[in-house]
This record gives sequence, structure tokens and C-alpha cells, in this order.
Amino acid sequence: MRTDFTKLRHGSDLLKRGFARMQQGGVIMDVVDAKQAAIAEDAGAVAVMALERVPADIRKAGGVARMSHPDMIQGILDCTSIPVMAKARIGHEGEARILEAMGVDMVDESEVLTPADPFFHISKKDYEIPFVCGATELGEAVRRIHEGAAMIRTKGEAGTGNLVAAVTHSRLITQEIKQVQSMDDNLLDETAELILERYRVLADTSKLPGTHLETPFGTIDDAMRSSIREILDEVKAIGRLPVVTFSAGGIATPADASHMMRMGMDGIFVGSGIFKSDDPPTMADAIVMATAHYDDASKVAEAMAMTEGNPMKGDELETLEVRLDQRGW
Repeated sequence: MRTDFTKLRHGSDLLKRGFARMQQGGVIMDVVDAKQAAIAEDAGAVAVMALERVPADIRKAGGVARMSHPDMIQGILDCTSIPVMAKARIGHEGEARILEAMGVDMVDESEVLTPADPFFHISKKDYEIPFVCGATELGEAVRRIHEGAAMIRTKGEAGTGNLVAAVTHSRLITQEIKQVQSMDDNLLDETAELILERYRVLADTSKLPGTHLETPFGTIDDAMRSSIREILDEVKAIGRLPVVTFSAGGIATPADASHMMRMGMDGIFVGSGIFKSDDPPTMADAIVMATAHYDDASKVAEAMAMTEGNPMKGDELETLEVRLDQRGW
């Protein structure tokens, strides 16, 4: 994937996207302690996501899920030599600033945690640290990139061991990219306006007269329309998102990882699928192997054969009380 350096609107965009690109082709693993971080590093993970509970346990516990305790995150930072990421709630700048001050390598503005802001995500351009954000469709991905995200991950449905949501989001984004490639200028302008509509929800919520179009990312005006349109133009030109795009949510076997890579993903996030399996170290090794050799069926079969224990049990999406993939705007 080539980056058009002339399109980077902020000096730090190059560094942020460059760091994200370094993870391309690899596996990022959720870890809760030093032991799990060691398993991830030994298996060849390109980074770890430090959090107090894997998504399956967050889902099981219920209640409000917040940023992990700084001591826990610091423990992971101190024990591993690979990049460390950590999660902040959607729209929660306080948590994101803490993570930046702690020196984590990337913030995940994550729907796995309970959203803090029902109207807006974090203005990621205001930070030196890169962000990864989830998306279920192209408009959501474009808004996050406009806000400064250096990496996009398809959301899937975290903590379920069920791949269907990850496949759904990947297919939809791919289809919408193809639609953008067939659009003329008028349709591109219309699409940009549709993508901007979600930023109007706060103004539309007010019952007072008058119009207020301020957002954390600036005023909804011609400049913002132009920024959204520039991203769409880049999508049309290169036939993909202009940032690294990983798959997440529901990946539980080496075959799952291979499948998502074959669908055009740049890498894989895995959490519950490794540490809720019978043999996490072997499952971690196998998923890294299958991701690296996703287009070699014999290698993926070899990776599957390594996992003699059971993968995580998994859940049917229809049985879930809360759909995490529906969080985010």
C-alpha cells in the first residue's frame, strides 16, 4: 500500500501512519498480564493490547467497562519489547491523555469499553500518539480517518469467537469501496454529505432555535466537506482505505485468521480466541503462522493441526444481550 505524502494534512500523520504500517501482516494480541505478554511475544505477535480482561470476560462481567488501571498497563509496558497498545472509551479524552502520558504506542478508541460520548469520537489529530478505531462500514471508517485515525479495524463482535460479524463488516466496506470507485463527482459529493450527517446529531438533538454546527473536529463547513471528499477521492484512486486495515472480533482459530487475511485485511487482532482456548501458547503460535501464510492452505492446515485442544466455545450473535459492534458513530 502506497501513501500519497502530499495528502497528509498534518506533519504527524506520516509518523502515525508509519507506525501503523509497521504492524502490517501481523497479529496483535490482547493480554492481561506479563505471562500472557510473554506468550504473545514468543509467538511472534507484532504488538500487544494491554487490558484488565479479555473481551469475553468484559462481556460476561457486564456493567461499565473503563480504561484499564495504569499499574496494569505499566506492568505490560515494563515486561515486553514489542509495541504496547491500550484501550480508551469512545469520546473519552481524559483516558486517552493518560495513555499518551504513560507512553503506550497506540490508543484503541474502542467499542469494547462503554462509550463515554454519545455524539462524537476523540479528535485524534490533537494527539502525538497514533490511534486505531473500529468501523463497520465505509462512512464510519472515513469519519475516523478524517478525525486522525492511523489504523482502522473492522469491529466484528468482540469476545464471541464468532467470525460472522467480522466477515460482514469486511464485505460491506469492500463493497462500498467498489461503489465509490464507480462514482462520478456528483455522487462523490453526495456521499461526502451523507458521511457528514452523523456529525449533526448533537445539533439536531437540541430543541432550541438556531443552528450550531461546531464539532470537536471543527465546523461542519466547506472545509470539512473538502476533507471528507479528499479521503473518498483517495479511496477511489487506490481501491482501499488509505490507512492500514486490520480485522478484529470473533477470530478464534488459525483458519479464521487466514480467512480474514484472504478477504484483504492487513492483519489480525485476537484476544479471547487465544486466551480462552485450551492451550493459549500453541493457539498463539498457530494463529501467527496462519496469518503469515494465509494464502498457503498446507501451512494453514499445519497451523490447525498444531491446536490439539479446543478453541473457545463461542456464541451465536442472536443470543447476545449487547452488541458491541453497534457502539460508535
